[in-house]
Amino acid sequence: MTIRLIPQISDLRRELDAARSEGKQVGFVPTMGYLHDGHASLMRAARADNDLVVASIFVNPLQFGANEDLSSYPRDLERDTELSAMAGVDVLFTPTVEEMYPNGAVMTSVSVNELSTRWEGATRPSHFAGMATVVTKLFWIVGACRAYFGEKDYQQLTIIRRFTADLSIPVEVVGCPIVRADDGLALSSRNTYLSPEERKAATVLNRALRAAAAVIEDGETDPEVVMETMAGLVDAEPLANLDYAAVVDPETLVVPERIPPVCRLLIAAQVGRPRLLDNLGVTAPGGAQ
Repeated sequence: MTIRLIPQISDLRRELDAARSEGKQVGFVPTMGYLHDGHASLMRAARADNDLVVASIFVNPLQFGANEDLSSYPRDLERDTELSAMAGVDVLFTPTVEEMYPNGAVMTSVSVNELSTRWEGATRPSHFAGMATVVTKLFWIVGACRAYFGEKDYQQLTIIRRFTADLSIPVEVVGCPIVRADDGLALSSRNTYLSPEERKAATVLNRALRAAAAVIEDGETDPEVVMETMAGLVDAEPLANLDYAAVVDPETLVVPERIPPVCRLLIAAQVGRPRLLDNLGVTAPGGAQ
């Protein structure tokens, strides 16, 4: 199919407003580019649910901390355009930094206080404010739509759902399942930085999640025991440096006193150059279906 690249906010708004005036439902997939099949799965979901699908590619400088190199973030617009077209995207929004932030320094910020301060927020203090700010801006640029996000960045998804509801943004946020390689590793643009040996070691994140899920499914109710199970497996892998392994309430992201009927396992570790994330939803015995 033919895909249209639109770099200007005004042109995109005109295109999408016209589609909605014809009664069409818009689906939206925001990305930072360097796409893989995880992104394509979101685009395919949007294609199945909507009349017109728009995806964005924008490497947002607000999401990069002082020690994170924005210039080295991988980019390949030609490849991304091809993958997007194959996944059913109609319009690819490709703004420059100047188009998104025409006044240079950004004085307005969106933050979700409690959800943003722990886990990824503790390690990358400015990340979620940068993410929430740009996603809010993208939502208002695109307008009423369904927006698709992967569950791999579960904390991000939780934050997006919260500020969308809090700010009454006319967007339906749709979470989509994690896409994994055959060996269980969650697909991520960061995986390209892994050496073959590190790539093999990185599967410990998923193995730790599965082991912890099995402990819960066997009836364990103490979060500390479950978290120690995950941490022990990662610590035994010489190439992995654990950041956190947690059992959390899926909405508040707080570690509960006892394992609830439904919980989320979160894990993050440095493996070689990249810092990798993964998570898994778990239903305890007798929990909600």
